[in-house]
Amino acid sequence: MHPFDIKTVFLAKHAQHVVLIHFPIALFIIGVLFDFVAQWKKQSLLAAAAYYNLLVAAIATIPVVVTGILAWQWELEAQKLEGILLMHLVMGWASSVLIWVVWFIHKRSRRNQGKVLPGYRLPIEAVAVVIVALTGHLGGFLSGVNGSG
Repeated sequence: MHPFDIKTVFLAKHAQHVVLIHFPIALFIIGVLFDFVAQWKKQSLLAAAAYYNLLVAAIATIPVVVTGILAWQWELEAQKLEGILLMHLVMGWASSVLIWVVWFIHKRSRRNQGKVLPGYRLPIEAVAVVIVALTGHLGGFLSGVNGSG
């Protein structure tokens, strides 16, 4: 196997999911961090940065979900959904939905000019960060990073 072979790069059975997943995770966590700091410091520029990070994170979940399902089909040969694989799938969907919900809360507030972001978003964001982190942790076990896969 040659490391620069195009077939290896684009047609590896699971590589795309493993690579792509880092983008929405990082964008979401930093977006939440920006939002918390914007709330604390009352800075609209940080709130705008949070919004755009959350937007791109939400959009980035689409190819991640698709490649995750493809990785399950190809790399794991569509094995029965149970144990860590089932937990990772369920938490992956929950993570994606929560990322979209958080972005939607921000979008709705931006649409209504001058409307303050609701305070209930902060606990939702905190829970979403924990769910995203746990999902990634389980994915690490499936890929063999955190133990045998």
